[in-house]
Amino acid sequence: MSDTDRWAADRRTVLKSAGAVGMAGLAGCTGGSDDSNTISWVMNPAEESVDIETQYQPLFEYLESEADVEIDGIQTSDYSSTVLEMQRGSGDFADTSPGAVAQVPDDIDVVGMRLAFGAEQYFSLITTTPDSDIDELADLEGEEIATAASTSVSGTLVPMLMLEQAGLDTGGAPDGTPVDFDLGTHDHDGAREQLINNPDVVAAGTGAFSTGPHVPQEQFDEMSEDYVDISVEYDDAGSREPELQLLAVSDPIPRAPIVARADWDDPIREELEELMLEADEEVFRHDEDELADQLGIDPEILDKDEDELTEEEEDDLQQFEDHELWFDGIEPATEDDYEPIVDLLDELGLSPEDVE
Repeated sequence: MSDTDRWAADRRTVLKSAGAVGMAGLAGCTGGSDDSNTISWVMNPAEESVDIETQYQPLFEYLESEADVEIDGIQTSDYSSTVLEMQRGSGDFADTSPGAVAQVPDDIDVVGMRLAFGAEQYFSLITTTPDSDIDELADLEGEEIATAASTSVSGTLVPMLMLEQAGLDTGGAPDGTPVDFDLGTHDHDGAREQLINNPDVVAAGTGAFSTGPHVPQEQFDEMSEDYVDISVEYDDAGSREPELQLLAVSDPIPRAPIVARADWDDPIREELEELMLEADEEVFRHDEDELADQLGIDPEILDKDEDELTEEEEDDLQQFEDHELWFDGIEPATEDDYEPIVDLLDELGLSPEDVE
């Protein structure tokens, strides 16, 4: 996380999860913000290294400027906590994993699907290191694998399906314990770093946004035409060190939604939803100089050619790019658009209540 002064540091609420909490038996309650001009937004950081309120600043500033509201960001520690806060009624809006739609359909309404440069779908990858003895998924039997949070669709659920389809016994993971391999869950960044730095970990399951830039482009050319045609991460393939080796690419996954608390009935909700769905691409972009200043980065590096950057400047540039908002539009969507996630749970033999 950046240690610079942040746009909304004085209004951030950080929620620490004391542990996984089951979805079954938790009663929703009427909640959200007590102040009619304050809208609470539950925020789920997919990557530990990203300050998500800084990342969401352009969208929040747009909504605050167009409507008579103040956005109060509630940052959670993981996917389960985000779902739990919406189930409790703590948030008015939330950005969630696609899996939340299957987990708590009675507690949230889908407002829209986030688009990344026009793409409605994204991908999960399983990668290894080039010097490993792993050539295919079946070789992971008896090995240790790192994935993202247990309820992450692209970071754990889809990787489990790919491993199961490769003939490995997943033991009902993430709810159960894998039989044919050891599993450690982190976040997307953590899973990637475990693969790179922990010699015991031989593979990682993550969203493509985490490991895709470390995989040479030609590996995607050989393995997945869908990834080449659809994934916004394809153009950046092979742009980051160290190099990783591609083992598997998933089928396309519907991108994550923006959701609203289902029992929230207020004219301001309709106004804000309309503003989000009609927003132009520039609404989602940071002012580059302002973002660089917030991150404590020299904005001059943004105009340098890659071969002119020092190693420290390369790290700063990566930090800058990681804090840019990853989506540039929100398209109308409903629960039906996330039916593939329900099908995914069915294929894994899981019910929404099984996923904590």
